[in-house]
Amino acid sequence: MGSDMRVNSLKSVLLLCVLSSSTHGISSQPAGVSTSNPAVLDTDGHEIQTGSKYIILAAQDSNGGGGGLALAPKDRPCPLYVTVENLEGYNNGLPVKFMPSAEPRQQAIITQSTDVNVAFYTATICVQSTAWKLGSVDETTGRRYVVSGGATGRPGAETVSSWFRVEKQGGSGYRLVFCPGVCSACRVACGNVGVFNENGKRWLGLTDEPLVVRFKKV
Repeated sequence: MGSDMRVNSLKSVLLLCVLSSSTHGISSQPAGVSTSNPAVLDTDGHEIQTGSKYIILAAQDSNGGGGGLALAPKDRPCPLYVTVENLEGYNNGLPVKFMPSAEPRQQAIITQSTDVNVAFYTATICVQSTAWKLGSVDETTGRRYVVSGGATGRPGAETVSSWFRVEKQGGSGYRLVFCPGVCSACRVACGNVGVFNENGKRWLGLTDEPLVVRFKKV
């Protein structure tokens, strides 16, 4: 009988140890699951990598579309303006790289609703960067276009016009937005990046209607 009592006592101790270990494991977990922004995906369903090259493809709509984004002169040789090529497959546009406001070592993938620089991976005749920025109001059209000559890195007041965001739009599409959060003291006019149709050309700029895009890895 004494032997049975010692066995039962040992079982009780082991059970308490297991329960204690399980309870400790549960209490050591974080209180909630991380709510970080979801990753932006390319046309193959893979996460967009910081610094990798992608083609931005415009979705087809009532204004035509399907072409890739590229750079082209508008009223003068420089700066260059971001434009939508006419036909997907005929000209897929120029590759771009996305660079987040955080250090690349801290953010290896591009996530939705976070500030990023967008820069074409190409050489031009203009002595300026190929990074995007939102230009000032055009004196002739009253519109604000997306042009080259933007800054990369150094988030703050001096670079505020060079930061864009990627937002989900529809089932598999995305939209580009200008609404930088890199400068809390700056007053910016937020809006969608859409298309201005002018004389057979399609220029990117700040509009009410967003341009729906996809990202194809090069």
